Amino acid sequence: MIEPVALANFFTVFFSAAMVIMTGALYALLFAFSRVRGAPRLMPLAYGAYLGLCVSVLTLAQAANLFNNTFWTAIVGLMLVGYLVAPHAIWHLCVGTHAEAPPAGEPPSAKIFQQP
Repeated sequence: MIEPVALANFFTVFFSAAMVIMTGALYALLFAFSRVRGAPRLMPLAYGAYLGLCVSVLTLAQAANLFNNTFWTAIVGLMLVGYLVAPHAIWHLCVGTHAEAPPAGEPPSAKIFQQP
């Protein structure tokens, strides 16, 4: 069973939970903006936001006593992997869905996931 959060850790839990939301949104925003605008110089900023997300998640898990239980430790790891992979998967899904179909008789382009 999980120990309740100590009253002394309330501000840490509150602030780190808010930072999880903010840095996750910033990561997704910078990732999408980098891909849509074809500006690869924004991708390091997106991964910097992901690094901030990792720090926030680990701080939240430590303050909320989630590392005392194997199940919650696995959930924290799964959340970090999901936040990293989801924007990539969503981007590829959107590009694949909105790609133009090749004219009849032509093979599909191999560059379907690359920006022009």
